[in-house]
Amino acid sequence: MMALGIAVATSAQAQSTAKIVGIGAQTCAEFNEEIGSTQAAELYFFAWAQGFMSGVLIRAPAGLDEGLDLTPRSFPLQAQVDFLRTFCAQNPDQDYMDAVRALYRRLRGPGI
Repeated sequence: MMALGIAVATSAQAQSTAKIVGIGAQTCAEFNEEIGSTQAAELYFFAWAQGFMSGVLIRAPAGLDEGLDLTPRSFPLQAQVDFLRTFCAQNPDQDYMDAVRALYRRLRGPGI
């Protein structure tokens, strides 16, 4: 059964001490288990990821990531969902937030 309660976690790889909350604060192993047992789980996780990335974009310093499109035609939403699923399947010891951060870096493009 999906744990929709609020979780609090701090990523070991995070650059700050900010506490991440919500369904996306779970580990990739927990994500893998949730999407295997609850059909709508991936939708909930991805909605959290979109909010997280939007928050990062809004909080970016002036001149950084200006004009970044979080839903480019070259990397549509389903491809982003697949990216997160693949990341977590390959890295169950990492946090889902780490997968989202990797997706954000991918959306930024090479060399950024």
